[in-house]
Amino acid sequence: MKSWIKSLEVYADRRMVVLFFLGFSSGLPLLLVYSTLTFWLLEEGLDIESVGLFAATALPYSLKFLWAPLVDRLPVPVLGMLLGLRRGWLFLLQISLLAAIALLSISDPGTAPMGCALAALLVAFLSASQDVVVDAYRIESLDDDEQGAGAASAVFGYRVGMLTASAGALHIAQWSGDWQFTYLAMSLLMLVGLITTVLCAEPDRPTLESDGDGKLAHLKQGVIGPFRNFADRPGWLFIACFVVLYKLGDALADTMVNPLLADLEFSNTVIANIAQSWGLAASIIGVFVGGLLVRQLGIVGALWVGGVLQMATNLMFTLQASIGHDVQLLTATIGVQNLSGGLGTAAFVAYLSALCHKKYTATQYALLTALASALQTATSTGAGYAVAWLGWGTYFVATAAAALPGLVLLFWLSRNDMTGLDDR
Repeated sequence: MKSWIKSLEVYADRRMVVLFFLGFSSGLPLLLVYSTLTFWLLEEGLDIESVGLFAATALPYSLKFLWAPLVDRLPVPVLGMLLGLRRGWLFLLQISLLAAIALLSISDPGTAPMGCALAALLVAFLSASQDVVVDAYRIESLDDDEQGAGAASAVFGYRVGMLTASAGALHIAQWSGDWQFTYLAMSLLMLVGLITTVLCAEPDRPTLESDGDGKLAHLKQGVIGPFRNFADRPGWLFIACFVVLYKLGDALADTMVNPLLADLEFSNTVIANIAQSWGLAASIIGVFVGGLLVRQLGIVGALWVGGVLQMATNLMFTLQASIGHDVQLLTATIGVQNLSGGLGTAAFVAYLSALCHKKYTATQYALLTALASALQTATSTGAGYAVAWLGWGTYFVATAAAALPGLVLLFWLSRNDMTGLDDR
């Protein structure tokens, strides 16, 4: 018991508070171009197949590794001198996000869905870029044994940001009856990230070397070095496959939760209070339990606990689809699903962070998270068609099955000492 209490002390560190607010700034834009946008699109009369296609706006999250070397190596003019490499990029991206979300707020998906999609794509691009910098800042600010707690703090903030962009947005939309006003209000919340960026300290970084003189050689090394470093590890291809597959089942379930609840005729208020607010509380518990499990069981042990729970709890939605409009069952379903998802996410983020060499933090973490989301984005885009073909109950059984390959790979990597955690 004393060791568990001792583990909690790390959360009182000032750096963890900074990571919470930066996590909030990262989590806010995501659902504004995905889950919350779904409700706006459905209210404007778009069919479920068209709504599913909007999942493609998440593509920048899968491609962010392509421009991560720029963020990793090149400072923003003027801002880089004033704030440093990481904080300079954060400030630029956060103020750009404020403007881009405001632009999305004046779109009209009912009459001009393409304009709405393009605005959402811009928000997603800037948000994915901000994630690159926030993740690099987090990893560089902490020692290896603090990465689990740092992941928990950042994910906690991320989940609060997601709650604000989901339950908070739904309440504002219900009160105002105006989605455009709702999105404008959301844009102003990017000020949280801006203020944090101004007040926090720039992290220390290892000295970066290049194979030649000039910015071009410096950038070239920033592109090649991260891939070379990762590919030098035994079993690197299997590690990459595990990264792709570990959260697949959880992501496929999340994609269709809101459409399921809408189809079961739960009101926006019930969804906001249970699926979002209660879901956030459960995910927060899961995140902090995940952080503690990383310190107590190690990263691999925490991955096992999170992975098994994520697979099992997806089946709760099959039961929900079968029973129908039952608020008590919904409360239980959302609770266990978010608890397991938060636990698994904290363990997974700690794993990805530990895989990164601090000379290539932004690029390697962006590459790993891009790998993690690539298949999720591709399959989520067709999720609406899968539901139309399989039905709600069978679809969620399929999402549970989709989690199994990741666990098989985790077993193989652990058994052959190829997790990559000792080969940086």
